[in-house]
Amino acid sequence: MRNEPVGTWRRNLGRGLRWITSCALAILCLSPFRMNAQGTPRTADGHPDLSGVWNGAATGPYIKAEDPNAALLAARDGTLINFERDNTIIRRSDPNKPQYKPEFWEKVQYLDQNGNTEDPSFGCVPGGVPRMGAPAKIVQTPTELIFLHVSGGATGWGDQYRVIPIDGRPHTPLQDLDGTWKGESIGHWEGDTMVIDSIGFTDTSWMDIGGYFHSENMHVIERVRREGGTLTWQATVEDPDVLLKPWTMNPRTLKLNPDPKAMLPETLPCIERDLHHLVTKEHH
Repeated sequence: MRNEPVGTWRRNLGRGLRWITSCALAILCLSPFRMNAQGTPRTADGHPDLSGVWNGAATGPYIKAEDPNAALLAARDGTLINFERDNTIIRRSDPNKPQYKPEFWEKVQYLDQNGNTEDPSFGCVPGGVPRMGAPAKIVQTPTELIFLHVSGGATGWGDQYRVIPIDGRPHTPLQDLDGTWKGESIGHWEGDTMVIDSIGFTDTSWMDIGGYFHSENMHVIERVRREGGTLTWQATVEDPDVLLKPWTMNPRTLKLNPDPKAMLPETLPCIERDLHHLVTKEHH
């Protein structure tokens, strides 16, 4: 073997070490993107697969509790005890409130302070969109999404479902739609985000607790995104009849239930027994 000068050997060694270091850095920089891409399952057409039971522990300002339904509610100290008091417009701790036109402010305050008798969800009717919030389970096919909702704590609208076409069809003309609690929802992809556009509502439902009423011309845009085992849902409400500007609700971030045999709990039938016993304005 030919002996090389020490200087040449050191230069070669330095080049080798720099090459190894560069490769290692490249792997470290690229690996998170590969892991993220691999961590989110995709369908044959390349879109994220939203399917799954999404009742794992929530993150953010939502309750972390053993009860999966409690994970959908925001309240101080993560307890259901404070839910009603924290989620009314006058006493509400959350500063994110819809901005109503001045002529409707008195109505909103009245509905809020008399919510125990005025809130439609206390009378065993559907919560409606967007009040139902994020689904507890999603079934995704190439042409439609099926959302399954479980009634959360302090609500009584029971189990609900939504069938949302994602086949590219347009909306039915608004004048041809009868107002419903869930409206007509149609979805489409914007990159990796599913955008669900809904119109055709009844004005009987509320957008949310706290007297947040709306008109028949309410337009709801939901955005659903999956990243690995995390699902993020957020809705924006447009209603120029009553709102000064669109209202974007707080996002809800849910975790995938890792149990492949996970089942949704069954909501007990709603039977109204409280209204005729009320003696105060405290919500029930």
